[in-house]
Amino acid sequence: MKKFFFLIVAISISSCKSNRETDKSVKTIPVNKDYFIVENIIGGITEETIDLNGVETLCYIIKTHSQATEHKMGPWCPRHIEDGIEKAGIWFENNKVYDVSGHFIANLDEFYNDNKWKLYREDGSIKVTETKEGCLSAAKPNVEEEFHNYCVECLPDYFKEQVTTFVIPVNPQYQNPSRKLGRNGVGIAFNGVKFDPPAPTHAILAAHTIAPLDDHGGHVNPHGGYHYHAVTGSTKEIEQPDSHSPMIGYAIDGFGIYGLLDKNGNNPTDLDECGGHSDDLRGYHYHAGAPGDNQILKCLHGLSGYTEVQE
Repeated sequence: MKKFFFLIVAISISSCKSNRETDKSVKTIPVNKDYFIVENIIGGITEETIDLNGVETLCYIIKTHSQATEHKMGPWCPRHIEDGIEKAGIWFENNKVYDVSGHFIANLDEFYNDNKWKLYREDGSIKVTETKEGCLSAAKPNVEEEFHNYCVECLPDYFKEQVTTFVIPVNPQYQNPSRKLGRNGVGIAFNGVKFDPPAPTHAILAAHTIAPLDDHGGHVNPHGGYHYHAVTGSTKEIEQPDSHSPMIGYAIDGFGIYGLLDKNGNNPTDLDECGGHSDDLRGYHYHAGAPGDNQILKCLHGLSGYTEVQE
């Protein structure tokens, strides 16, 4: 019998009805399903009317294996403290991005001012989760003791048969007030890979483990497969006719997600608390956070769909 893991971005119906209202004065743009890479979608994109927090809503149903195709996934953990950045991924701390080279691993005790850090052996080899079993033991909130002080690396092949289902409103509805992100997917890139909320760095670091992202902002966990915590410009983009930053995907509420910087290298202005704003061409939309922020989106302003992960 297959196991099912349902990861649903949700808010209680009563809360939605009493505290959240649709603002029809805000311009919205329907989801364009033609932007997605067809080969990455399982069975094509379908439509279904879904009850979203008490609102009957026409939604797109998108199923993927959440595996990137525009770029190679990885690397993540170096294998020796002499390894350079070409054999490693990235990490973030205090809104900065760091290359997880062997040197970085060797100096984590100084980086975090904590002498309990030591992810390497006397011969300089780095302790890395090398199997699916090791991944399952280390990539969870309560890391098993034997995998404390490890570089956690889960490979996409471990979960390549997982199916992630995205339920996204065809016509997004702007609502006030905004709502906090759940623990599950917050959006989808055009390659079908899930955008996730901030990585739980406190839980990861508490066991003296580190779970690097690759240079594309993604890594793997057992209940979500490969997913992004940062946007680095590696995925399919929809260029804009003006100087605006390119579109990179959709939030789970159906609003577009765009890159941070425009064609002139400028940051967007007048962003709201979710990292969104509106213009005549794109309607309301979000801008992804900087890679070091560990936060692609800050919150959601639309009636939210949800994600389901089936293993």
